[in-house]
Amino acid sequence: MAAANAQSSAQSSPPPSPRNVLSGYETGGFHDEMFLPGGKPRPICEKLADRLVELPPEELLRRQRAADRSMIQLGITFNVYGDAEGTERVIPFDTLPRIMSHEEWEVVDAGLRQRITALNMFIHDIYHHQQILKEGVIPEHVIQSAATFRPQCVGLNPPGGVWCHITGTDLIRDADGTLYVLEDNLRCPSGVSYVLQNRMLMKQTFPQLFEALSVEPVDDYPSRLLDALTASLAGRATRPEVAVLTPGIYNSAYFEHSFLAQQMGVALVEGRDLFVEGGCLYMRTTRGPQRLDVLYRRIDDDFLDPRAFRADSMLGVPGLMDAYRRGNVVLANAPGTGVADDKVIYAYVPRMIEFYLSEQAILPNVPTYLCFEKEQRQYVIEHLEELVVKAANEAGGYGMLIGPRSTAEQRADFAERIKAQPRNYIAQPTLALSRVPVICGDHLEGRHVDLRPFIITSPESIFVLPGGLTRVALKPGSLVVNSSQGGGSKDTWIVKGL
Repeated sequence: MAAANAQSSAQSSPPPSPRNVLSGYETGGFHDEMFLPGGKPRPICEKLADRLVELPPEELLRRQRAADRSMIQLGITFNVYGDAEGTERVIPFDTLPRIMSHEEWEVVDAGLRQRITALNMFIHDIYHHQQILKEGVIPEHVIQSAATFRPQCVGLNPPGGVWCHITGTDLIRDADGTLYVLEDNLRCPSGVSYVLQNRMLMKQTFPQLFEALSVEPVDDYPSRLLDALTASLAGRATRPEVAVLTPGIYNSAYFEHSFLAQQMGVALVEGRDLFVEGGCLYMRTTRGPQRLDVLYRRIDDDFLDPRAFRADSMLGVPGLMDAYRRGNVVLANAPGTGVADDKVIYAYVPRMIEFYLSEQAILPNVPTYLCFEKEQRQYVIEHLEELVVKAANEAGGYGMLIGPRSTAEQRADFAERIKAQPRNYIAQPTLALSRVPVICGDHLEGRHVDLRPFIITSPESIFVLPGGLTRVALKPGSLVVNSSQGGGSKDTWIVKGL
């Protein structure tokens, strides 16, 4: 009888649910971009979650591997300086998209437009009347001591009044869901080529889901960029000639330089391909010299023109700044924009917005301690184990201390650095960056992310690319998302509705 009862019970029990890639996924107490704290998908992500439940784990892994092969075949690489194992790597790409609603993106879009408007006004002011300094909104010594301030640019008037044509602004989301601006990149921001290539791969990986969600397009970025670069010359009778200036094949972002030149249908040049004559810029071609009207430069100010900046530069063009001052060529971004790239200057952007626009910042800054202020410096040194400390002009995750994951020796070293050069450091609280699921074999794990939207500014308009580059810290627990530090990327979907 007992055996019969056991058999009957076994027959009436439902079969075990088949395992899927969402099984066992944990949000880990962080704000998860796809799941609510209880494990239920956020409404904007329900269709993606349903599709993942339908897919056998081996099928999702097959699609991920297919995307990885495509990255290799397309040559989507990033050069890592100082890597003993080889400098060139394929950017790791995770095929699960990060999804944001159109309603949330509208706030981001407005905040970024506001921010870049104020930053352009600030740069112009700093190289002209310096009204923001005279009224004490920013201390004068902060600008005088800025490593990226260029005296050679005082009095310059960029064609069309645009200093910063292309901006990459990094955003992070904290544990409570608030989006913060982490930093502004106004010199030579990179990463948009990965946005465009990621989107192409995602259309192949999840074509039906992509179509069902009405994802905002990003494909028109190259044409919008070209239009913005030439907008200052709209009155000319002839078609403006444009080129992309690259330092060469060994630069970390060379793939992007060549990709954007190809997508815009313009020449990719190095400094040795160019010369200045009669105050105009020319490109050497097989048909003889060709005058250039616009140069989208992907090299830093210091190397642009050995006559104006570093005399030992082999990357730039002698006389380029003279041609620029005469208004005979557009440089994007304009020389001198790096003054607003300084992480100390970043702390004053909300004040800039209020000063120039008489508005409150739509997107808040991360709370920031300025180490040149005595009381703030003392607080930072006493709380290094709680803070993230950054050098004012470092990038790529370098020159940074993450206090909670540092050793006593590292903290002592940074304390001495801060004391020696207080103007060169800021500190911020260690935020609990939001996470997203990434594919780890046959299951998903949470990883921290940021977001780099790209903004194109022309004399007539500002365009914010819907979404941008989601950068992923692929190492478990890591907060550093930079490609040079082992980070990867995701496609970012802005969806119009459920």
